[in-house]
Amino acid sequence: MLETSAAAPVTPSAPARPAAVVRVLAPLAGLALLSGCMTAKLDENRMMPTAITADEGIVILAKPQVEGTGAEEDFMGCVGEKLAKGERPMKVFANQRFQDQLYPWFEPSTAPVRAEGVTSLLNRPKVATRLAETGVRYVVWVDGNTRRTDGGGSIACGAAPGAAGCIGFGWWEKQSDYVATVWDLKTAKSAGSVSTNITGTSAMVGLVVPLPFIARVQGTACDRLAGQLRGFLQGADPSALPGAGGGGH
Repeated sequence: MLETSAAAPVTPSAPARPAAVVRVLAPLAGLALLSGCMTAKLDENRMMPTAITADEGIVILAKPQVEGTGAEEDFMGCVGEKLAKGERPMKVFANQRFQDQLYPWFEPSTAPVRAEGVTSLLNRPKVATRLAETGVRYVVWVDGNTRRTDGGGSIACGAAPGAAGCIGFGWWEKQSDYVATVWDLKTAKSAGSVSTNITGTSAMVGLVVPLPFIARVQGTACDRLAGQLRGFLQGADPSALPGAGGGGH
């Protein structure tokens, strides 16, 4: 937990003493170092080799949930955009378009629970034809979310004739935890999965003007998961991926 202390107010007629200035700046210096800090944990579980070709596409879908909602739409869109760009861009099929074109077989309530369940779908000539039209080779099921896990402190703001400002300190911790499972529609098997867990602490300091120190937890999780998926689908060594091998600040 981050800690801070408030300095005594300084009247306009008395110049600030060095000790008072230090008491104000010291918490901010520590805050700048500690808030916005993130730790990352990446993992990969490969069950079969993958080497996606230029003419093969992927689609990113939220893993069907028995209760509640799956991964956020904006997060999946972020991962898809990252994969569609870069040095070796991939063909990313729009998830809603894919579900509409394969309706009703890939709706959340009717989608196969296991990759092997695709076999029965492929035995349907209509389904096989529509899948071939999309060019999608791999279905990526994303499960997880970003949530607030801890926090504390408070900030008070007020206004008076000729003056206004805020004072106080608040902090919060968020965690992004996502797992992407890859299905190979050609073999009707699961190729494996990759996972990303990002934890970050953000803070807000009220010292007349609110000063935010924000950790981009979900944005970092998007970058990491997209990088993991790119390497996984292209057959890269997981140890060579950026950020692989542990956490950091």
